[in-house]
Amino acid sequence: MKVLTSKFTTKYDTAPFSKIENKDYLPAFKEGIEMAKAEIDAIVQNTDAPTFENTIEALDYSGDTLDRISNIFFNLNSAETNDEIQKIAQDVSPLLSEFGNDIRLNADLFAKVKAVYDQKEKLNLNPEQTTLLDKKYKSFSRNGANLPEDKKKQLREIDKELSTLSLKFGENVLAETNNYQLHLTDEKDLKGLPEGTIEAARSLAKSKELEGWFFTLDFPSYIPFVTYADNRELRKEIAIAAGKKGFQNNEFDNQKNVLRIAQLRFDRAQLLGYATHAHFVLEERMAESPEKVKEFSKNLLEKAKPAALKEFAELTAFAKKLDGIEQLEKWDGAYYSEKLKQELFNLDDEKLKPYFQLEKVLDGAFTVAQKLYGISFEESFEIDKYHDEVTTYEVKDIDDNLVAVFYADFFPRKGKRNGAWMTSYKSQYIKDGKNERPHISIVCNFTKPTETKPSLLTFNEVTTLFHEFGHALHGILANSTYPSLSGTSVYWDFVELPSQIMENWCYESEALALFAYHYQTDEMIPMELVQKIKESSNFQEGIATMRQLSFGMLDMGWHAQDPSNITDIKTFETEQFADTKLYPDVKENAMSTSFSHIFQGGYSSGYYSYKWAEVLDADAFEYFQEKGIFNKEVADNFKDNILSKGGTEHPMILYKRFRGHEPSPDALLKRAGLI
Repeated sequence: MKVLTSKFTTKYDTAPFSKIENKDYLPAFKEGIEMAKAEIDAIVQNTDAPTFENTIEALDYSGDTLDRISNIFFNLNSAETNDEIQKIAQDVSPLLSEFGNDIRLNADLFAKVKAVYDQKEKLNLNPEQTTLLDKKYKSFSRNGANLPEDKKKQLREIDKELSTLSLKFGENVLAETNNYQLHLTDEKDLKGLPEGTIEAARSLAKSKELEGWFFTLDFPSYIPFVTYADNRELRKEIAIAAGKKGFQNNEFDNQKNVLRIAQLRFDRAQLLGYATHAHFVLEERMAESPEKVKEFSKNLLEKAKPAALKEFAELTAFAKKLDGIEQLEKWDGAYYSEKLKQELFNLDDEKLKPYFQLEKVLDGAFTVAQKLYGISFEESFEIDKYHDEVTTYEVKDIDDNLVAVFYADFFPRKGKRNGAWMTSYKSQYIKDGKNERPHISIVCNFTKPTETKPSLLTFNEVTTLFHEFGHALHGILANSTYPSLSGTSVYWDFVELPSQIMENWCYESEALALFAYHYQTDEMIPMELVQKIKESSNFQEGIATMRQLSFGMLDMGWHAQDPSNITDIKTFETEQFADTKLYPDVKENAMSTSFSHIFQGGYSSGYYSYKWAEVLDADAFEYFQEKGIFNKEVADNFKDNILSKGGTEHPMILYKRFRGHEPSPDALLKRAGLI
């Protein structure tokens, strides 16, 4: 049964996960590629003169089956993988890379696209069509269509190798995460740890039929351990283990992969006539150039560094006063920050967690969306899912029309990578008069419920959930004609605006009143705690900003220069971090070897965009604050000009249409307490 290449017969055309077997993927990919090739051939062989409809539009709607197979497969490779799926990914990635190049380097197809592009002034296109034409033309010109044959061949080889290397990089990071375990059998080693963390560690040990407590590098286990464990030696052990993923000269070592990926990206950019990979990437970003990104980062660093140094000195003095610590190390940072925060604000994550039961927080996010955008989420038991822990929802508008299908997957497990992300199984688009609605998913790693407690979130996890939900809304409310411009298909330094702006509601009493209720007593979170959350939101903001900037600078270091002189990753990182360094170096650790955002995800030359988008989100949220955080007029404006528009126009045009002016960094600096 060709389950993946036939039309799905499921509700809302959702992925039929339970019917798919691993052995179905490779044949389906091969067939999907053949189907897509046939659609491309039809465009090329059409004897009519090339038009926007028969060339550009036809190209954007082509490959639909292949896209759906890819979405299903690669999403599972992140959220529910195993050795077999990883092996298939290694086989499939070069095929897809080769197919992508077959299209981009197809001279006859490019000739047709160029013929339409050359007459664009006369075509009377609307803004979305103009954007699509520009994007399609650039997808050829920026990927070698104008190169001579020998260089096209080189480009194909580079792309093939890159697709395999980034997969290998991710597999190594996952293997290193899964390979480390801290097994404790002495109760005194648990001193300082919250009861919920201890209970989770106990059930993990039980699941492995072991006595004692089990801690891992998965965030819900790792973060509480380095934040609360009084045993400094054990904090050191687990922190070093987390920091040396991919940097242990073992079979999962990523050093060569990192050097090779950086080199290949540079070679590729040079081949296409760009100075560096960053120049190539940033041409299609709001930031436009590495120089602008460096300038932006430098300006923020100037504001943040004095604050960071002052905060670090306070933290050092505090640790010395408390425990006689002479030199703060990296495994001390979270621990003493938490203690200092408790002393200054009497605000302890453990005091807050009972008010943030996962189900209630999720309902809160749904209610915020309903109040702002008039949509409702209803759990569905008729939609197939890839794991028992996944929950599925039908998203409807006020007239009960389907807006989207939504999947939520919240707990860590062996086959799931760390972190949190939003993704999609099906894009929104309009074809033949039918508005195809999207299938959107968020994947997180929160603490699992235990025998005695539901899943209770730290405040940081609450903001993470709202962040990913903001991305989800960008996908859910998409309303464009073409799939490649829909939802989150926007400039990379614009994509974090919808996610980061959502985090702001977590600090507002009017929003917290919707979901922050004690899981046992059902009493609402006390207002003085809400006040403390607000007051403490700027706690160590200088340090946090500097840390974020350091990651962006490392990214630029790898990608905004010729990397061929970099031979030793550790030495290179030490140079990159010189301006932002607070803690002594840990010789066993390197960041690049597990920096999945830039070596496996799509953030190469784009890590700065988190800070860039913070400028946008602070400026945009100021507008909500002026008019009321649930003001319908501002919400409609944001939905109509930002969320539903996807990548149909240049983000600055969309932003100015929403806000009336360009974003000012002052709103961010003010919010962060840096001015």
